[in-house]
Amino acid sequence: MGYREIYSAWQADPEGFWMQAAEAIDWKQKPSKALFDDKAPIYEWFSDGLVNTCWNAVDRHVLAGRGDQIAIWHESPITLTTKGITYRQLRDRVASLAGALRMRGVEKGDRVIIYMPMIPEAIEAMLACARLGAVHSVVFGGFAANELAVRIDDCQPKAIIAASCGLEPNRVVHYKPLLDAAIDMSSHKPEFCVIFQREQEVARLVEGRDFSWHGFQYGVKPADCVPVEGNHPAYILYTSGTTGQPKGVVRHTAGHLVALQWSMTNIYNIEAGDRFWAASDVGWVVGHSYICYGPLIAGATTVVFEGKPVGTPHPGVFWRTIQNLRIKSFFTAPTALRAIRREDPNGDWIRRYKLHDLQALFLAGERADPDTVQWAQEHLGVPVIDHWWQTETGWAIAANPMGIETLPIKPGSPSVPMPGYDVQVLDEAGHPVPAGTLGAIAIKLPLPPGTLPTLWNAEERFRKSYLDHFPGYYETGDAGYIDEDGYLYIMARTDDVINVAGHRLSTGAMEEVLASHSAVAECAVIGVADSLKGQSPVGFLCLKAGITTSHDQVVREVVQLVRDRIGPVAAFKSACVVDRLPKTRSGKILRATMAKIADGEEFKTPATIDDPSVLDEIRKALGQIGYPEAAKAD
Repeated sequence: MGYREIYSAWQADPEGFWMQAAEAIDWKQKPSKALFDDKAPIYEWFSDGLVNTCWNAVDRHVLAGRGDQIAIWHESPITLTTKGITYRQLRDRVASLAGALRMRGVEKGDRVIIYMPMIPEAIEAMLACARLGAVHSVVFGGFAANELAVRIDDCQPKAIIAASCGLEPNRVVHYKPLLDAAIDMSSHKPEFCVIFQREQEVARLVEGRDFSWHGFQYGVKPADCVPVEGNHPAYILYTSGTTGQPKGVVRHTAGHLVALQWSMTNIYNIEAGDRFWAASDVGWVVGHSYICYGPLIAGATTVVFEGKPVGTPHPGVFWRTIQNLRIKSFFTAPTALRAIRREDPNGDWIRRYKLHDLQALFLAGERADPDTVQWAQEHLGVPVIDHWWQTETGWAIAANPMGIETLPIKPGSPSVPMPGYDVQVLDEAGHPVPAGTLGAIAIKLPLPPGTLPTLWNAEERFRKSYLDHFPGYYETGDAGYIDEDGYLYIMARTDDVINVAGHRLSTGAMEEVLASHSAVAECAVIGVADSLKGQSPVGFLCLKAGITTSHDQVVREVVQLVRDRIGPVAAFKSACVVDRLPKTRSGKILRATMAKIADGEEFKTPATIDDPSVLDEIRKALGQIGYPEAAKAD
């Protein structure tokens, strides 16, 4: 069956479709039905089933005779080490850690915060919580103390599992002092902390509260898997960029298992024994779904990578890793590819490695501009597949389903909606708009299994954030359109659609034009206040390595390009060249913060920013083209 038949089969019988998908999971007690809608618009999936995530991700594979297969490769170009852990070793390590947590009183329903770098122990900690039915909340390692404190107070963990430090290319990030400061700041205090001591830095332990990772497990009886109800929370993940009260996305256990198993097979074309790598971080949703759970549920080999796309040590490190670990499907963010392309515009580093096993490259996290997609496709010689999803959904809303069939790729589009997602483009009043028309992207309720059922202890906020604006729909916060072939195009966050003299224009469409210029490696467009037109667009350009054309010349050429391709209506007249763009640690460009700088407004530096000093560079660059004064002077 092809994609159209499978999508139609879901539309015709959603209940039957998801009950069949649930057959791929091991249940302690099978659910009586798929959808529980008695509290609509709050929906749940497989609520009365009994199941355990760790069993499905680890133990069942050992039982099936694959105990000697590598479950996790740890690849750390920073410490120059590669290490494999088999499924049998993983089971024993996870059962031991779970046993130690249980001995200290952690049980089903308790929360545990995990604050760790990209090491296998982070995955083991997540799985140990899942083994006991404890609810984990992974906080990106090295996150600021006050942000960690806010999360401690929101989810009230019984325990915190952390590492002594994280490693950046040229520095050690001291986790333990940040953790100590966060616990001092928070009103809720964890009962104990478990610290994995790394050889690069041994942290000071607080007597009576802190335990070392190995000492904590000494002489402990391993724990078995605890079956939990289908609607038992598997984890809480706080969305990035939140100010004030954090937004804790909740993931229910059974729907999460069923959706991730389905997606590994049908979207990524990964079966048991295959090798899959998502170059992300366990602190983000990609790390939860596709470093930890998805590949292991499918019985594949996953990669925990401690490094950067460039600089650890060179822009060929991704390709070297794919060659050495014989990766079949690779998943990264467009921003990582743009960084590589900027350093290696001709793909010289790609040619050094043999990528025989690679069947596809998947992109998500930011819009994948057509130019970057075409560059990667040309040099890698495999399909480059943009797909679109959110922290809230946990897996792809729209994708090109490699495991079903490879659909024609349209650069700039994440292809088509996946089963479970009835995607609509709406106008302000909530009415569907014709094909090709820009509007708000919404998904008809109920959302499929694996997506967020609510926010942690904040159902009212969940309704207000996602359900109230378009009744009967989940509001994605993204703007775009669907073409006549049913392909979806995500053009911007709804906030990034700018209004220039009454015309609604997508900053994403302008970014596509800027990115097509041969000198431009990466770019962003924001809307700044304009007393005459309401808003006018301003572009930021990062140039490729080795470009000798003058900055003024490049700016003149991109202004002309926008005029030629979008038309004078875009009123695109100003752009500046910068060394880098402000981004979150997961690679999202902080356009809203840039717009506030341009408008001369007060702003709070986002907690998730990778390097706050970039904001001064942006302020300086804007000053050179007359902002924020220009906005006020008109």
